[in-house]
Amino acid sequence: MRFGENFMDELKTRVRPSDVIGRHVKLKRQGREFAGLSPFTNEKTPSFFVNDDKGFYHCFSSGKHGDVISFLMEVEGLSFPEAVEKLASEAGMEMPKVDPDAERRAARNKVAINWMDAAHTFFMKSLRRDVGSEARDYLKSRGLTGEDAQRFGIGFAPDSFDALRDELVQQGASHNVLIEAGLIIEPDDKSREPWDRFRNRIMFPIHDTRGRLVAFGGRAMERDAKAKYLNSPETNIFHKGRILYRYPEARRSLSDPKNPSRGLIVAEGYMDVIALAKYGFEHAVAPLGTALTEDQLDLLWRAGPEPILCFDGDKAGLRAAFRSIERALPMLRPSQSLRFAILPNGQDPDDLLRSDGRAAMTSVLERAMPLVDMLWQREVQAAPLNTPEDKAGLKDRIYAALREINHDSVRDLYKTRLLERFYAEFGYKSRGGFARRKPQKFLSSDQKGAMNASAIMATREQRLLGAILEWPELLDHVDDSLFAFNFTQPGLSTLLTAILSYQRTTNKVEKSELYSHIEREGLGVTLKSLKKDRRLTMAAMGGSDANLENRLALWNAEAEALLGNVQVDDAREDARSRMADSIREDNAEGLKKLMRASRRKRQS
Repeated sequence: MRFGENFMDELKTRVRPSDVIGRHVKLKRQGREFAGLSPFTNEKTPSFFVNDDKGFYHCFSSGKHGDVISFLMEVEGLSFPEAVEKLASEAGMEMPKVDPDAERRAARNKVAINWMDAAHTFFMKSLRRDVGSEARDYLKSRGLTGEDAQRFGIGFAPDSFDALRDELVQQGASHNVLIEAGLIIEPDDKSREPWDRFRNRIMFPIHDTRGRLVAFGGRAMERDAKAKYLNSPETNIFHKGRILYRYPEARRSLSDPKNPSRGLIVAEGYMDVIALAKYGFEHAVAPLGTALTEDQLDLLWRAGPEPILCFDGDKAGLRAAFRSIERALPMLRPSQSLRFAILPNGQDPDDLLRSDGRAAMTSVLERAMPLVDMLWQREVQAAPLNTPEDKAGLKDRIYAALREINHDSVRDLYKTRLLERFYAEFGYKSRGGFARRKPQKFLSSDQKGAMNASAIMATREQRLLGAILEWPELLDHVDDSLFAFNFTQPGLSTLLTAILSYQRTTNKVEKSELYSHIEREGLGVTLKSLKKDRRLTMAAMGGSDANLENRLALWNAEAEALLGNVQVDDAREDARSRMADSIREDNAEGLKKLMRASRRKRQS
């Protein structure tokens, strides 16, 4: 039975690999992944990993790698349709019905794809023959060897109106099939024979998301050619707005556990992608001569949560970047964004890599700016900002952009970030006018010192818990440290208990779900109080752009500073130690008992 691409994508979206695989392998979270003993070999040290974000498992001891469907086929001995049917049932999805028309279309498309493969063989042979000598010289001037041409499937279409047509007809193809595949052009004058679409061009194969060759891109060898690049026309098997060049290879590279990237790299052309791959950036793709479409953005986010779009730093490059923002804003979701890498003016990735090497490209990618910052740059550059009216116009443009964001939480956070920046750069006046300074009370030095120490301690307590609320992923690294704290402020210890109990009963702590749990525990007032100082907490932890390592270092420094002022008695230290042991032993029931005992002691 055939399954449509949309059905398979929806199925994989609904099913979390760690849930399914966790029924066969005892998994423990390790950062962004889950680890366990291999189900394929007899091992004592875990070398089997599952990554929900990227949708794969990898077993280092056996070398096996795949998605949740292939896992069920391996472990339960199911066929592909059986594994799909089992997962669909668990996900509450109806299996697609057999469609005779769809079966006929699939059979017809298969014929067209077979002839595309035959055309590819012809193009690759032509590149190696005498007729392809000029094309080989050009590729050599761009730093590509014969091995590179073979690796990337590069070929050459001879300067002939009938070379490909005659070759494929001799192999048994009909004119109609070749016309449908976009390989030859049918003339308006029916008395004339069709002719080859691609002539005197270097040919790049284009594959769909399933890895099937469905189109070609051809670069003209003539300097005065009307179209420098020419793609296959839209056909039954090729829709250029739904495909990215080298997407299957790039997605496989990104799913490799050794690849730390959070998304694909998007360049503008075939040669850029090839250059990136040659220099080790195998997870690079390109649209097919047009601005990114919604379907292509969706493909990028299927592969990873934060693709990087590369653009030239000139005006044309920035305009292209701004067009991408327009397409992306309505589609933004939690853990689904973009970053923008702006290259030195006048250079593309191919130029930069060949002139300055991999390190230069790595530096550009590491400096890629978040979408929210690129959006700010777009609105600031849209008009002068010399007068109050100009600045009011900027504010209006910010609100117009915010209305394009459909997801409520993302919109709210963008609003906070953009308006904070607006007020920081252009000043802020409160609704009631400038705040009046309160009369200063005269205190003794001792009183001031005691108040300052108390205020500092309270601030540190709020920051530490506020950071957990803002970034729940910190819990995976700091929950042991939390037991050392004896909070001085009412409600914080109870809030901490609620947070830790929720973590131990939940595979993955999501911020919105954590907040709901806290409110159900009757701690909404405490939560609201901490959220008031959210911006100060974020600033103390390195800001919203800080990586986990830096944020964790700042959190630990704050914790050490607090512990320097907090006295921990022996009984509490013993309780903390036993709680830590329960965490390490994954003893959820024992942890709950210790936490209940600790709560009773505080209440008494």
